[in-house]
Amino acid sequence: MRNDIPAPALNDRVVFVGDDDRLRAILEEVCAATGMGFAAIARVTDRQWIACQVLDQIEFGLEPGEELKIRETICDEIRESGEAVVFDDASDDIKWSRHPVPVIYGFKSYCSFPVYLDDGTFFGTLCAIDPQRRRINDEAIVELFTELARKVGHILTEREQALAAKAT
Repeated sequence: MRNDIPAPALNDRVVFVGDDDRLRAILEEVCAATGMGFAAIARVTDRQWIACQVLDQIEFGLEPGEELKIRETICDEIRESGEAVVFDDASDDIKWSRHPVPVIYGFKSYCSFPVYLDDGTFFGTLCAIDPQRRRINDEAIVELFTELARKVGHILTEREQALAAKAT
């Protein structure tokens, strides 16, 4: 997915590629497996964080196509590092207890993994948050998120290809 698309067009494109029942099912699986109340697939660039698909059971208030300020997300750090971030409770974690993002959005638990398209291009993240402490920093959850992020990347690749074919 190109980064030089104007913002409104990029948001529309992100919503289109995210409009897939398989992605909604993955977000359901994320919430069921973790007990977390919010899960999302986000398109993350150096300038934007755009919700691609969302499951919101905690009234976080974000819909597909809506944005968060990129510098007020942990996903921006994941974009830069390519590394997942997982913590059970920000207030108990040495690094994350001092980070402003959990306070800004009012969450304790956080799990986010990078999503790559089939060609290796970074798309964004598969993430989940919850205002309560959740036990997510364990091997089974990490393995699950790793596999689900891979599946998300493949589905998004298919959706991108369908969009490109439709445009020609």
